[in-house]
Amino acid sequence: MSGITIPRRRFLAGSLASAAMAAPFGIVRGAPVAFNADPYTLGVASGCPHEDRVILWTRLAPRPLEEGGMPPAPVEVEWQVAEDEGFARIATKGVVQATAELAHSVHAEATGLRPGRVYWYRFRAGAAVSPVGRTRTAPAGGNSRFRFAFASCQQYEQGYFAAYRDMAARDLDLVVHLGDYIYEKSWGSRHVRQHGVGIPTSLAEFRNRYALYKSDADLQAAHAAFPWLSIWDDHEVADDYANDRSYTTRDPEQFMKIRAAAYQAYYEHMPLPPSARPRGPNATIYEHYRFGDMLDIMLLDDRQYRSAPACVKGGRPTTVPDCPERTEEERSMLGRPQERWLDARLRDSRGRWTVVAQQTLMAEGKRKADDGNRFWMDGWDGYPNARRRLLDSIVSHKLRNPVVIGGDRHAYFAADLKRDYSQPHEATIATEFVGTSISSEGPSESSLAKALVDNPALTYARDDKRGYATVELDARSCTVGFEALDDVKDVSSGVRRLATFVVEDGAPGVKAA
Repeated sequence: MSGITIPRRRFLAGSLASAAMAAPFGIVRGAPVAFNADPYTLGVASGCPHEDRVILWTRLAPRPLEEGGMPPAPVEVEWQVAEDEGFARIATKGVVQATAELAHSVHAEATGLRPGRVYWYRFRAGAAVSPVGRTRTAPAGGNSRFRFAFASCQQYEQGYFAAYRDMAARDLDLVVHLGDYIYEKSWGSRHVRQHGVGIPTSLAEFRNRYALYKSDADLQAAHAAFPWLSIWDDHEVADDYANDRSYTTRDPEQFMKIRAAAYQAYYEHMPLPPSARPRGPNATIYEHYRFGDMLDIMLLDDRQYRSAPACVKGGRPTTVPDCPERTEEERSMLGRPQERWLDARLRDSRGRWTVVAQQTLMAEGKRKADDGNRFWMDGWDGYPNARRRLLDSIVSHKLRNPVVIGGDRHAYFAADLKRDYSQPHEATIATEFVGTSISSEGPSESSLAKALVDNPALTYARDDKRGYATVELDARSCTVGFEALDDVKDVSSGVRRLATFVVEDGAPGVKAA
């Protein structure tokens, strides 16, 4: 990547000031729109980096918890991308219309950029200039290392987002968010702050929920510091939903209206390309990103297309005894079109490392009981043949270094991925790392201890800490660090590393560093 490096804490502390000190935009022509408060209350963000372009995001929201507080008229928003923090060397610029149809959000595609470079960006609406964000393009090749963080599960009420403050101060090329960016419902204990309202079901209510979460300064800092790749899980819509099925909203027609509102609000608040804009209750978020000759990342969607949960007779997909339905061949976690897409992308993967970024634990996590093995039907254990097909694809295309990352479980896991867990000497095909939650409460210590005993392919599990994971890739190894908060209930909590793992080039399997 680019050799340009700035101290992250200085960058973040100075971003608001630099917006005022930087070289000005051009003259405001005509009668500018006037705001009665700062319209950039939700910050700025970038995402989906390619070699020559990146998506820039903001949303005009002077009253963020009142559906933005904007009039219905469209607003012209200028944007600039510069090679320097002072905006003396403008690389590209443009103008977009922020409309009420998309909650006055902006998704500007900045093109014509150079590969593997750091850039700075900002917006102007009327006379109001945004804070400065920092982004970088994907390298074209020849990169000797790549560093990224991945995170998930940030229940606003259960803790502070101090993990993002630590993340924003690191030397990273990218952040990957694996879902549960918001929570639709209140749950857990010892809340440190409140949603203040009930479960959202309308577009206005989902917009306000995102605005609440994105008002967090530490989350804004991490967005402003790096480009992000993002996928959703269940809580962006409803707990444990599967395709058009929800145990909380039994009427599929009503649920699809909720899903449409939820998907649109997600798009409006994330740095996503126009190709991800929803069409009613449908949206395409699975995608392939390449970072030079070091890394290919496959983003998956395991909610929108999955088969209905097995063995639960329409109820909540919990951990239940096995049944024949679970192992039916046609059952899919991703849907067959996405499975075919993934197979083609894995075939075309050219990076030394291939990362499959998806929502949850992929390794088997059975629980032995007196009535036989029990399986958690909301995860890959509920779709074992879909898991086998994915791993078969990795084998058939002879990927050199496949690594799977996940979230959702509110605990750290490291695991070896195998086609058939019933065979004790089955070869390890890929290596898996699951990050804990940013703030959401974890499972019980006893349940994880039993999971380790019952599943030898799980080599590490820990549930008592919140945080995220970091990944450093080079020609010889993939090094994964589990970064944990001292106390998620403390807004100023520090972060320390719990564990470090290494995957060696050409040798899949978890090794403790």
